Amino acid sequence: MAKIILLGSGELGKEFVIAAQRLGQTVIAVDAYPGAPAMQVADGYEVINMLDGAALDAVISKHQPDYIVPEIEAIRTERFYDYEQQGYHVVPSAKAANFTMNRKAIRNLAAQTLGLKTAPYAYAQSFEELKAAVVKIGVPCVVKPLMSSSGKGQSTITNTNEIEACWTYAQEGSRGDVSEVIVEAFIDFDYEITLLTVTQNEGATLFCPPIGHRQERGDYQESWQPATMDQAALKTAQDMADKVTHALGGAGLWGVEFFIARDGVYFSELSPRPHDTGMVTLAGTQHLNEFELHLRAILGLPIGPIHLERKGASAVILAQEVSDNPRYEGLHNITQHTNADLRIFGKPTARPYRRMGVVVTHGPLDQDVAELTEYAKALAAKVTVQC
Repeated sequence: MAKIILLGSGELGKEFVIAAQRLGQTVIAVDAYPGAPAMQVADGYEVINMLDGAALDAVISKHQPDYIVPEIEAIRTERFYDYEQQGYHVVPSAKAANFTMNRKAIRNLAAQTLGLKTAPYAYAQSFEELKAAVVKIGVPCVVKPLMSSSGKGQSTITNTNEIEACWTYAQEGSRGDVSEVIVEAFIDFDYEITLLTVTQNEGATLFCPPIGHRQERGDYQESWQPATMDQAALKTAQDMADKVTHALGGAGLWGVEFFIARDGVYFSELSPRPHDTGMVTLAGTQHLNEFELHLRAILGLPIGPIHLERKGASAVILAQEVSDNPRYEGLHNITQHTNADLRIFGKPTARPYRRMGVVVTHGPLDQDVAELTEYAKALAAKVTVQC
């Protein structure tokens, strides 16, 4: 039985803990606030500021874990190199966790070192530099903090009059103590996908069927599997995902995002852990969902070919108001259906647009996945978060 320290305890971490316990592992969940979703099902928990290197060191020293599994960006990831030197196993690797927690590091690796196709981009450390970067890249363009998640701090500039507001919003949404932002040219893409990629200590790199998704405010709203796409474009995406995950090293599941446009496949972003759009796999679209795949890769258990078992879709349940005691109405609208399910994440507080749950639907391989997606959206709309 292994002991796992989970750094970050949101809804993705909660599903990972459940997968780990089903295989007899012990998980200590860590986050900045008590009662986080993964803490509710873990064997133990710690409440610390993970940007405090000394506090992070103390937790690792206290628990002596077999595996250190990051689940969020706001971590003092440079400490991971020291942990590896001390003999700890960082998932997927210290380099992977450190690079992918910062958009600058991963973009430079992808575009400059590996030569992957990306949107034109520039960096800015101040409001004045942002203005210059927007002139260089042109409008429309997208501004993102180097460290953020779930679309926080991300906005699109369509007019130079919006630059100051975008800078302020980026600073408010940035995680950690990094003020720098990345400015990306807006890609006129046909659609975007997440390619869940599994790297193994022994064995070939595996790819899940591609997942399509739609975003709003920089955060995913619906996802579906499989995404309908040209096989040549899929092969290009797989090759790009293989290159970047190989360069970062380690075993685990990765969420690799791409824009698919008329002029080719663009690498967008990378997460070295289960991806929010991958919650569609909870609909049973694959024999193993993304959390189970992540765990097996971490533990070094062999994983066979990944096949699409059935089609599926997911749609998020959002809060509309601030609440310190959120309650849910309308669950019966989902549970009465045999081809639908839901997860309520158990977050102790709510705020406008915070993701509080997800509805998943499934159907046979010959069903139109667009119909499944609309069905998931309609069901999710029937669940309300009450203050």
